[in-house]
Amino acid sequence: MHDVLRRIGAGEPWREVVAGQFGGQGSWGNGAAMRAAPLGAWHSGDLDTVVEQAARQGAVSHHHPEAVTGAVAVALAAALATRSRGGDAPAGSDFLRAVADRLPDSDVRSGVRIAARMPEHTSVRHAAEVLGSGYRMSGPDTVPYALWCAAGHLDDLHEGLWTTVTGRGDIDTTCAIAGGIIAARTGVAALPPAWHAAREPLPPVVTR
Repeated sequence: MHDVLRRIGAGEPWREVVAGQFGGQGSWGNGAAMRAAPLGAWHSGDLDTVVEQAARQGAVSHHHPEAVTGAVAVALAAALATRSRGGDAPAGSDFLRAVADRLPDSDVRSGVRIAARMPEHTSVRHAAEVLGSGYRMSGPDTVPYALWCAAGHLDDLHEGLWTTVTGRGDIDTTCAIAGGIIAARTGVAALPPAWHAAREPLPPVVTR
């Protein structure tokens, strides 16, 4: 990514630079998905807009279709979580199927569908082994697991984050995804005071 920014800063067209990564395939990493939950919550009133905007923001840094689909999946999940506020949380399997139904044919969609079929008693370790928990730092290896963690804890951000950590892997990314989705429904007020006190200060533009 440092080379990408350097080349763009030197005046090369960003679309060509991003699309040319990894032999012309573009990056299929999980960074585009990691940042997509707030966008989904913001546009939750229109799921078509969620899909469009998530894909557009993903392509800025991750051109590969799997990376873009991962971002769309996270944004959709956050949008659906936001829309569920004020009522009972949807069943995890139903929630995951609702996300998968709006995704294009892809490894990400296949992973989300597998997650939706997992029995309720599935252990976190087994889910991480089957779905992947970000060790490969790709969209398909990260997003289905993070969505599975979120879907099982839509009313408990604190427990949802601890569950996500248990799967190890790319923990900061999986927690950003799962936490963003759950918080879209619950907010963050229920987190322990020590967590709020320990976080880094928000930039001024966020606090105004």
